[in-house]
Amino acid sequence: MAKIVAFIPVRGGSKSIPLKNIKSFCGKPLVYWNINSLQNAKSVVEIIIATDSDLIESTIKSFNFSKVEVYRRTPENAIDTASTESVMLEYINHSKLKGEDLFMLVQATSPLTETIHFEEALSIYAEGKYDSMLTCVRNYRFFWNPDGSSKNYDYQQRPRRQNFEGELMENGAFYINTVENILKSGNRLSGKIGIYEMPEYTATEIDEPDDWMILENLMRKHILVKKADNLIKLLLTDVDGVLTDAGMYYSERGDELKKFNTRDGMAFELLRNAGIKTGIITSENTSIVERRATKLKVDYLYQGKREGGKLAAAIEICKKEGITLEDVAYIGDDINCFDLLSSVGYPACPADADERIKCIPNIIILKRVGGDGVLRELVNELFFQNSLNIQ
Repeated sequence: MAKIVAFIPVRGGSKSIPLKNIKSFCGKPLVYWNINSLQNAKSVVEIIIATDSDLIESTIKSFNFSKVEVYRRTPENAIDTASTESVMLEYINHSKLKGEDLFMLVQATSPLTETIHFEEALSIYAEGKYDSMLTCVRNYRFFWNPDGSSKNYDYQQRPRRQNFEGELMENGAFYINTVENILKSGNRLSGKIGIYEMPEYTATEIDEPDDWMILENLMRKHILVKKADNLIKLLLTDVDGVLTDAGMYYSERGDELKKFNTRDGMAFELLRNAGIKTGIITSENTSIVERRATKLKVDYLYQGKREGGKLAAAIEICKKEGITLEDVAYIGDDINCFDLLSSVGYPACPADADERIKCIPNIIILKRVGGDGVLRELVNELFFQNSLNIQ
């Protein structure tokens, strides 16, 4: 029986953006996004990451995806001038795949590709109408020839966008073919070629720094909001260094004071209105935090050191809610948050968090520092970037 293998080539060398394939993109290494989508595609049996880099290999393995295998490509097929086809053929000859097996080339530089895109394209291919397939987006731009003649429209009768069919443009997201066809043609495409049309926002591939900025915004708008709305059931946060600037303030009478940010207060309100449970977990035990939690109307407040630390507190909350840690987002900043951050589905930290915290796999490193509205930043990105104009 034929199997479906996804193949992602990721070189360590990149002139425009060094090590771009594992550079943080919306809080996770760039290559993570396609791997995650493929992991969730039921029809995909294996995900092969072809790399020449020790650092990329260790990053890939830290994801702990069950379908993933790392293939160490040869040096000659990892240089700038090496074609993608060369490393595809290298792996196929190495792996001894069957001729009828489906080989899906996936580009890490197209991180907005979702599970549904892979599944729909594979479903179309399974109908047997095409020998190979590629992905395209519909482009509604008007094109011209160097001699001043219009290429794809009549400029004397300029069509309105809604009446213009546009043109299909290859977006480089992924390609489908059989192993047999690739070996015969030496190419990712061959025979009768079919097209799977993807959303217009997937048109850009990451090649230059400007592409990075554009695609991060599109990822937040079209992908992250949807994922967070569907998956996150509970948002937890630390206090000192997150909701506060970690400073210790004392009045003349010796009273301890803490500085909170009102923008984080609005974040709790937005979450509450969206039906998402919230909680505060802190090692300290103060009446200040208790009063703040009451005002914020958080669902859970756990103060003071306990056996098992913050992780134990989060597990207890999850049991009460009937959810798992995969359904939880947590923002922390220091080593006493390490176990919990390493266990939740959506870990995040402020920009000034401890360096060991920043090294936790897949953690979202925010732009703001503790006490400067970091919780609001996280909430905006995960839940409301697409639907609310929040400043």
